[in-house]
Amino acid sequence: MVTEARMDGTTTAGQAEQRAMLDTLADGFWESVLELNPTTATVYGDERYGDRWEDPSEAGRARVRGLMAETVAAVGMIDADALDTERRITRDMLRIVAELTLEQQDQRFDLLRVVDQMEGPQTLLPSIAPFQPADTPERLARLVARIHAYGPFMDANTDLLREGLARGLTAPRIVAERTIAQLERLQAAPAEEYPLVTGATVARAEDRAAILAAVREVVLPADARFLAVLRDEYLAGTRVEPGLWSAPDGDALYRTQVRAWTTLDLDPTEVHRIGLEELGSIEAERRAIARAAGFGDDTAAYRASIVADPRYIPTSAEALVARATDDIARALDAAPRVFGRLPRAGVVVRPVEEYKEKDAPFAYYFPPTIDGSRPGIYYANTYDLPSRTYSKLASTTYHEAVPGHHFQIALEMEHPSLPAFRRLGSRMVGGAYVEGWGLYSERLADELGLYRDEAERFGMLDAQAWRAARLVVDSGIHALRWERERSIEFLQGAALGPTDALIETDRYICWPGQALTYKVGQREIERLRRELTARDGAGFDLRRFHDEVLGHGSLPLATLAAELPRWLER
Repeated sequence: MVTEARMDGTTTAGQAEQRAMLDTLADGFWESVLELNPTTATVYGDERYGDRWEDPSEAGRARVRGLMAETVAAVGMIDADALDTERRITRDMLRIVAELTLEQQDQRFDLLRVVDQMEGPQTLLPSIAPFQPADTPERLARLVARIHAYGPFMDANTDLLREGLARGLTAPRIVAERTIAQLERLQAAPAEEYPLVTGATVARAEDRAAILAAVREVVLPADARFLAVLRDEYLAGTRVEPGLWSAPDGDALYRTQVRAWTTLDLDPTEVHRIGLEELGSIEAERRAIARAAGFGDDTAAYRASIVADPRYIPTSAEALVARATDDIARALDAAPRVFGRLPRAGVVVRPVEEYKEKDAPFAYYFPPTIDGSRPGIYYANTYDLPSRTYSKLASTTYHEAVPGHHFQIALEMEHPSLPAFRRLGSRMVGGAYVEGWGLYSERLADELGLYRDEAERFGMLDAQAWRAARLVVDSGIHALRWERERSIEFLQGAALGPTDALIETDRYICWPGQALTYKVGQREIERLRRELTARDGAGFDLRRFHDEVLGHGSLPLATLAAELPRWLER
């Protein structure tokens, strides 16, 4: 056993050894994760693995399993009592990530992930252009090599389709149908319009021609082979019922996914109840705005008046992007009032790529590169412009960009002392901390007076209701056996338009448990703020609270709850 800490706060030789072991373990773990996940490395600006893909084959899974099993064993040999606070958190996070990965491998969840209209294998190459420049001979060679490796990569994913069929572990039919439609759109478009060809950053026209030739030779045939098996063999064996409950051992699969996304072992029935309660309190806030505007308690009529008002409808994709850009600038100006630390990295707004805009959510965020060469990217969906009202855009921008995901993720990446695993890989512990902060930021924007008028505040409340509805719908679909149509109707009743209700329902079907992260995380951050405000009274410092919430990287929610009061005491 490691020697107890000295009373004067100095470190014993035994403690130093244990801390060094933990540091070596965390650094080695993250290096192995990047090597095993080359596209993740590319997104973070690490160019070492830009000529290859993840290995979904049995051999690739065995390498992942080996890393996770070794990590669990190594963590067990390190005494938590010998570690300082940050290292103790790192140890716990390594254990959680490794154990959850092994559990999902045992359940063969990869057989479900291979069919995914959001982030399936067919989306990786079209999405890589903003993250993998080809503006030098060396970079071009790496990208062309990656394109040529795409054929074996997709063939290995095709093998997973057939294995899933043989095991009876297949995706829901609607997910397969959306994935098929997405692939058919890519196949139908001319090769010259393939997103990587048009979006690649190259130095010369002949370099783009080389990428085009490789896409013609390798990518389109590989996608065609995957599509043929998906459409002609796999589709007939998909699950008609959308919920994970309809898969073999589906209830256990769902509980694992809930833990993987939230780091908490939540009862789906209790989650369902909380969602309904949250919706009730948010509706009371919406009624107050509707009454003040002369609509009585008819919140639907007030919402319809906003949707019909030309002031809130973007006239073009460029206008929507410009509005989001302006909202970010206003939020950055206000941020120093409630934050002591601000990220160095900037954030830019871009429209969602045309090939996937029909399947993509309202907006989403990609982090900046490690070296600061590329800012964070906030993607705003410009498909079906009349449904993308400015009254909805504002809260989404504050959630996804500033002070939401961009602040949280960029500050995490820029942290001066956390190991790379904590700065870059800590979101492997699930999304409840990250998405909870994003949803909390929508309310924080209201405190900062960022919403231009009551219509935008109403849009924020609609967004809050939407996340509360996610608790109801996700648990309803995957545990309580809701039909897809019931979810679509419920979301429309919670204020989503028909387009978003349809896209979001199919997203929840595709990603069981992910929809819970928003409200679960927000509720925990708000609970901690209330309790610490009561504890500290007039001494409560909101800037310090936010700096400490964001000052340690993404955390399991239980860890945040245990450590945050101690950080603020210091």
